[in-house]
This record gives sequence, structure tokens and C-alpha cells, in this order.
Amino acid sequence: MDGIGLSGSRFGNAVACARTPNMRALAMDGAFTSLLAHGTAVGLPSDADIGNSEVGHNALGAGRIFDQGAKLVQKAIDDGSVFSGATWTDMIAQVRSAESTLHFLGLLSDGNVHSHEQHLYAMMRRAKRDGVKKVRVHVLLDGRDVSEKSAEVYVDRLQKVMSELRSGDFDVRIASGGGRMKVTMDRYEADWDMVQAGWHCHVHGEGRQFADINAVLQEFRKDAMLTDQYFPAFVIAEAGRPVGPISDHDAVILFNFRGDRAIEISRAFTDDHLTAFDRGRRPKVMFAGMMEYDGDLHIPSKYLVSPPAIADTLGEHLAKNGLRQFACSETQKFGHVTFFWNGNRSGLFDKKTEEYVEIPSDRVEFDRKPWMKAYEICETTIDRMTRQTFDYGRINFPNGDMVGHTGNFEAAVVAVETVDLMLRRLRIAAAASDTILMVTADHGNADEMFDAKAKDFPDWENLPLNARPKPKTAHTINPVPLYIFDPRGQTFSLKSGSLTTASPESGTERRTLAHVANTVLDLMGMPQREDFLPSLLVRP
Repeated sequence: MDGIGLSGSRFGNAVACARTPNMRALAMDGAFTSLLAHGTAVGLPSDADIGNSEVGHNALGAGRIFDQGAKLVQKAIDDGSVFSGATWTDMIAQVRSAESTLHFLGLLSDGNVHSHEQHLYAMMRRAKRDGVKKVRVHVLLDGRDVSEKSAEVYVDRLQKVMSELRSGDFDVRIASGGGRMKVTMDRYEADWDMVQAGWHCHVHGEGRQFADINAVLQEFRKDAMLTDQYFPAFVIAEAGRPVGPISDHDAVILFNFRGDRAIEISRAFTDDHLTAFDRGRRPKVMFAGMMEYDGDLHIPSKYLVSPPAIADTLGEHLAKNGLRQFACSETQKFGHVTFFWNGNRSGLFDKKTEEYVEIPSDRVEFDRKPWMKAYEICETTIDRMTRQTFDYGRINFPNGDMVGHTGNFEAAVVAVETVDLMLRRLRIAAAASDTILMVTADHGNADEMFDAKAKDFPDWENLPLNARPKPKTAHTINPVPLYIFDPRGQTFSLKSGSLTTASPESGTERRTLAHVANTVLDLMGMPQREDFLPSLLVRP
């Protein structure tokens, strides 16, 4: 149940306000506990960091906690290794020798899910120190992992850093950009038009022109309904000429560290045979990602920081033991139950024993159709359960996350109720097919839909829409549920009690998403892996 967390408050809580009789029934009739899905419990730098789908699915599939992108990048910046590596030194050398431009492209926020603004600032400062003369920044606005209309905050910080660095021999400017759900950051090939829009404004300087980023914000704020993530593409220009198109001999760094929304634009720069859209002039540039976004396909070939090495995951372990596996979701989350679940690995471990099914997502804003493809995912899964084609299956309902990100409270309630209805159908099918049903989430989202304090809006449920608290579109740091239903009868319970975010070194136990893998093996009657976190089952 992607994006469905647990909060003790009803305030702005689409999970608590939704009718969820099937979740309640699972808690009463089966085994129930809660799990940590954020911060250090899933490999993020601090316990103030919200969970996200990438690290959540890594932890679920790996059975262990690995330092994740944000933490790895920050370490590399702190110890200077990112600047002493071959990729950085080669890019600096090219720009200096050709007297060309160094471009930074990425998500401008401190959400720490896909990127962090401080990583950009550190690289800009180092670029000046290393003798680069000209820098252009192509900003993708967030409004999803941070407040929905917070672009001014991040733009102001960037402009202050640029002012600090700008001098007679160092020219730095914002060149282009757009909202992350309209420009550049598509994933799983759901909508290549987003990448095409980004390519044409970043590379060719084609798009609606503005004198500066402040004019962009002023213009787009005229539409009260338009949030940062949906800003159309824009180009900064002087006298009708773009100030920073990407040209031959330039160097381009994509400073996002998370892979799913970075792969397609990376391919646009590096794939000689890409046919997804007409790139027109393709400049000869040196391109690098903050990390390697796909370790199997080696996308991109140049990167600044090595991603976590996650091997011998639950899926690989089951494949080696000859067990049949099934994975299914719609396009928006298909890669999470395959690529991320398998430790950032593309493809099947064993074509003979695995089946992965992708249901194509609709190209529509998610709050307009909050049920998304839940029915199709459920039908596909029940078909396999009925025919007993798998020994172990995993599916993802994206609704709580994707609709939660829109900030539309009513739509998020429908999204949660949709998922709950699918749980009823899955439970009935599980009982009929003698299948154990395990239900959890990768992080919270729909459980906090307001960016405000409950005490300031005591009568919020009776307020008109225009008087509601400011929407929250980001993930949460709330724990997530874990329900287990065994149609043969519950012969076990689950470890419970108060959760703690304390580190393992403190001697205090944490229940995290990474405990799920050995719990699966325990349920299947297989020996637990010693390198996985232990099973959560408690048997009498």
C-alpha cells in the first residue's frame, strides 16, 4: 500500500478519515504490528529524513539496511572524494580546456528524496575553486517532496549562493527549468513527452522565455491552482536569446541521486540509438549522473558517487532455490516491485520461475482518477493466486502515494478506500487459494495531507475548501502497518511494542521494513538468512 502510513491524529489524515473496514479486519483477525520506514531505519542520513519508495523497496527486498543515495553523496562531499574522482576531474578538465560551460541539472529542493540543494551548492563552489568560468543551472521545481508552493524559498537560496560566487571571472546563471511532473523527470517510460519538453528547453533553449527566474515565479503564481511540480517548461533569455543552451564541448551533471526519475533524461544524453523522441541537434557533451542510476544497464556510464552495492536479495535467494515468483504493479510503481526490490537490478533472476506484469498507467493527474489501476492489479493478482502460478508474489498499489502527492485530501481519501476495497478481494482470494497475505507500506504520505498544526484548525472538517489548511504533498516520517493473514489460522503473532528510531548500536531494537524479508522466509517454512534482519514472527 504505497504511501499509507500510521498517524495517531485524524487531522488531515486521509487514512484515518477513509472507510477502511478491511484494514481494521486484518488488524483484528490476523497479526498486526508497525514498522519504521524513514530515516536511519532505512539507510537515510538522519531520522528527520522522510522515507521514500526507492529506499523503502530496497529495504523490503534486501532484508538489510544500506546507506542510501543521500547519505552516500553527503559522505563523498564531506570527505572530498567526489571531487577527487576521475569523473569530476575529467569534466573540469574538459570545460577548462574548451573554455566551455558546466551545466547542473536537477531537482531544486531539500526534500532529500531525489536530490538536495546543498549538494548543488557544494559543487558550484568547488567548480569555481577548480577554475571553471561559466556555469548554468537548469532547475526542476519540486512541490512534491516539499511544500507544494515553496519554489520561492529554494530559488532565493540558490540566487544567494550565485550572488556569493559571481565575479568578473565566474559567470553563473539559471538557464531553464520547469515542474518535476511536467518536465524531464519521467520514470518507467510512462510519458516521454516530459523528457522531450525538458530536452528542448535545457539543450536547445526552446520554450516560453522569461527575463529571469523571478519573472517565471511571478507569472505562474497568477494561476492559484498551479503548484510547483506542474510548472510548464521555461527558458531564461536576454534579447530573445537563451542564456544557457547546452552546446558542444560542454559538461552536464545531473545532480539527482535517485535513479528512477533520472534514467530517461540520462539516456537522452548518452544513448546513440534512442528513438523515444526526436532530439534534433544532439550536442557532444560529457554527461555524468550524481550516481549510477541503473547498475545493470550502466546508465549513465559516468557518475560521481557509486550507489550502494545490494546483492543476494530475497528475490535472488528465492530464485536460486527454484521458487516461483510474481511481481505486479502499474507503470508508476512497477520498477519498485522489480528494480528496487531486487537491489537496483534490472530484469529477471530466472526467466523460468519469475513473472513480472506491468499494468500501463493512465496519463492523467492522479487526483482526477484516484482509483488508478488498483482493480487491474488486483484482478491480475487474483488470477495468478487462483491458478497458483507462484510461491511468492509482491504487488504495489500506488494510490496512497501518487494521489497523496497531489495534495487533494478528498481524492486521497478515495485512494485509500480503493486500496482497502482491493484488500477485501485479495483476502477472499487468499482464503480460497490457501495463500498467506502480508500487507504493508513503503512509507507514509496520505496519512498527513495538511501542512499545518491541528490546534490552528480545530474545526477543519467543516471548513470550505478555500479555508482549508495548506496542503502537504510530501512523504511523512510516520511508521507503516504490517498485517499478516493466514487462512489456516493465526498460529503466530508479530513483535510489537513502542517503536524507536535509535540505532542498532544503542542496543534498542527497531522494527523496520528490512525485517520483512526474513519474515517471508519464516512464513514459507524456509531457514532464515543470517545476514537479514530477523523475522518478526512470534510463535507460541
